[in-house]
Amino acid sequence: MGTGYVGLVTGTCFAELGNTVICADNDPKKIDILNSGGIPIYEPGLEELIKRNGDKGRLRFTVDVDEAVKAADIIFICVGTPSREDGSADLTAIENVSRMIAESLESYKLIVEKSTVPVETGEWVRTTVNNFKKGNVDFDVASNPEFLREGSAIEDFMSPDRVVIGVESERAEKLLKELYEPLGSRIVVTNIKGAEIIKHASNSFLATKISFINALSNICEKTGADINAVAEGIGLDSRINMHFLKAGAGFGGSCFPKDVKAFIHISEKLGYPFGLLKEVERINEIQKDVVMKKITDMLWNLPDKTVCVWGLSFKPNTDDIRSAPSIDIINRLLKEGARIKAFDPAAAGKTEELLGDKIVYCDNVYEAAEDSDCIVLMTEWNEFKEIDWNRVKEIVRLPNMVDCRNVYDPAKMKKLGFNYTGMGRIVS
Repeated sequence: MGTGYVGLVTGTCFAELGNTVICADNDPKKIDILNSGGIPIYEPGLEELIKRNGDKGRLRFTVDVDEAVKAADIIFICVGTPSREDGSADLTAIENVSRMIAESLESYKLIVEKSTVPVETGEWVRTTVNNFKKGNVDFDVASNPEFLREGSAIEDFMSPDRVVIGVESERAEKLLKELYEPLGSRIVVTNIKGAEIIKHASNSFLATKISFINALSNICEKTGADINAVAEGIGLDSRINMHFLKAGAGFGGSCFPKDVKAFIHISEKLGYPFGLLKEVERINEIQKDVVMKKITDMLWNLPDKTVCVWGLSFKPNTDDIRSAPSIDIINRLLKEGARIKAFDPAAAGKTEELLGDKIVYCDNVYEAAEDSDCIVLMTEWNEFKEIDWNRVKEIVRLPNMVDCRNVYDPAKMKKLGFNYTGMGRIVS
């Protein structure tokens, strides 16, 4: 139920494992795209996997929810849970889908929360199904949080660190274990509330690591230390590890910002003020201020200056711009009177849907850099790692570079004649 990033990848990968999968969605436009051989999102390898399993008859797409529910043994709820203004998760879609499932129930089904939801949502799913089901039909509710990273979602599904299942019956546990058995992964079994907390806790902890290293990068910059060396020094401690210790412009995407807010909200609702996560949020916002100061320090005044932005998506290998730091930075630059030229290998279309003609969308890195007063690298796409800097030097108006992902070597950039700054880097 739901063919967004999570639903489409999950359904396709289950089909790849040999299951018969029906992906249902109430958006006819999205289903039409999928049935015509297209794909509504950018995810490496997914389009080919959809085609292969569709050709083998294991995967199909429909807007007929009733048909999909009746045909299924296991139903995964994969709909959006966006943030409300108070930070809580909007669970309207979860409730609507639970009601639709209930109204179509004729035999036992295992109903699984795959969407990221706050703890205690499973109880509401169960209550909703009981309220709207017809007759004395048996069902189970379970939680099976996803840990898919956009850009490597297929690999994450097929080779997971772990599979978490929250169940309340032996029947539900047996069904989910059989479903995931082909992956050969460790399966963590807990109750539904435990599984719901695991998802929010995992994302919040990773967001904490990112905010920690970003805060540390600002200390490094003020003291003359280099954040890359510092990150390596602490990351080689096996208790800490190197993952998520790359300084940058802050975390974005559809998960971390939303899930941190939701975890803070549910914790406060339960009577525990999660102050640590509030600071994680605050540091993430401060990092955008840091980027803006770097740009301003290079350009003095922003009105009528042309800023080239390399990268729009919140991370490489995805077209997702939800809560992307680049969008926030662009909007701030526009407000200050700067002109923006941008290039992204995948996210230009979605950015244009959001910003319209407020910025200029370019076809490559060089077109974006031409006549610019400052280049700002926001996303570490591979396309930005192999640059002809001599060519860039010739076409820019001013050779200013703000490297928000620490992709480039400060000494090399200085030798090439660029006024360079990174995030917590030494420029000697």
